[in-house]
Amino acid sequence: MTQIHLPKKLELETLPARSCEGRFSTDAEHSPEKRIRLNDPETGKAWGFVVVDNTCRGPGLGGIRMAEDVTLTEIARLARAMTLKNSAACVPFGGGKSGLAVDPQFFRQAPESRRHLIALLAEALFPVDSYITAPDMGTDEADIQQIYEYNSEKMGTPVHPRGGAARPPEKGGVPIDAWGLTAHGLFAAAKTMEPLQGGFPLKNARVVIQGYGNVGSYTASKLSAEGALIVGASDIHAALWHPRGLNVEELNSVRRETCGLQGYSGAVKKRFTSNQVDWLLEAPCDILVPAARPDAITAKNADRIQCRMILQGANTPSNRMTEYYLQNRRGILSLSDFIVNVGGVIGCAVELKMTGNPAYKEKVFSHGIRRYVEELIFSTVSKNVLEIHNRLASQKPKDIIFREEALKLAEERLRTKEEWL
Repeated sequence: MTQIHLPKKLELETLPARSCEGRFSTDAEHSPEKRIRLNDPETGKAWGFVVVDNTCRGPGLGGIRMAEDVTLTEIARLARAMTLKNSAACVPFGGGKSGLAVDPQFFRQAPESRRHLIALLAEALFPVDSYITAPDMGTDEADIQQIYEYNSEKMGTPVHPRGGAARPPEKGGVPIDAWGLTAHGLFAAAKTMEPLQGGFPLKNARVVIQGYGNVGSYTASKLSAEGALIVGASDIHAALWHPRGLNVEELNSVRRETCGLQGYSGAVKKRFTSNQVDWLLEAPCDILVPAARPDAITAKNADRIQCRMILQGANTPSNRMTEYYLQNRRGILSLSDFIVNVGGVIGCAVELKMTGNPAYKEKVFSHGIRRYVEELIFSTVSKNVLEIHNRLASQKPKDIIFREEALKLAEERLRTKEEWL
């Protein structure tokens, strides 16, 4: 692995709110409030980005993504998705996102280097009081706890609204990944759709999961418990497919090993190598769950997708035009990311509200924190999926897609202070 020379300091460089990438667009409605580049002052190298998209409902809440090829455009899109997600879920937060342009695999053998980089990030982020951090791909609850403790030291108090969220449970956090909360939202959407669409039983439904990580694996377990067959699964190492189903228990075990799903020893009909894993998206199934990076489903592969329904486990796994084609030309319904994968942000919102509100904390604990959060996720996702389904059923013309109605719903709530916590 290539040696990484970490900076001694990270400095904020505020970028113009409007990107020139819009060409002729003059619509400022969706321009982010803040776009920031994280630079090494010695070399000028950009180590990452921060985008605060919208704070109408509260500070921008969103995870820190760690990936070698992360870009400002990706972080801006994800920050917008967080605005819509928090708005649709009626939590008192806006949208934000940050990214570090480094391969998280580097830190497997260098944990102290990781702590150094997170310390630099915490220092750089402290002046950005409109952004609350959370974990995302490549980061975890320990990273967020480190940032929280830095903020505590700077503010002189162990309890403060600066976050982050999804900290370790022993520190007062809600364990998003350990409880599979994002997956619980996908499960809620699937259960809600079950009696709709002319009947969509989960028992014996064939499921393909692209991105068998914290979201994908828990989604597999929850759907499998309902009798679904997990016929396909992939990570960065391998993609596996078997029409009679894969062994979910073994998948959940080997995914944590160094070689991930490449170490799966069960029966498979097709096995793809690391440079072919995206082929799994085209496998025949009833439910497709893209749970990895953005833009997994595009015009390049939309004609080859073979499913009845897409549960968007990743943020922005496809765009509006692709989803229009899938729904109106292929009969494939795609349930929008900011409606169905909100479990994590709901867990974060509950944690943040408990931090500063003893009465609310008592209410949550009296109910049982995990039970309270899971029931809130299920009811939120179910209500929103049903609302959008009913709006679509009453719409004329009939070619309006799920995402368009979902956007309307999220934007309506963005202008209100309605809260479901």
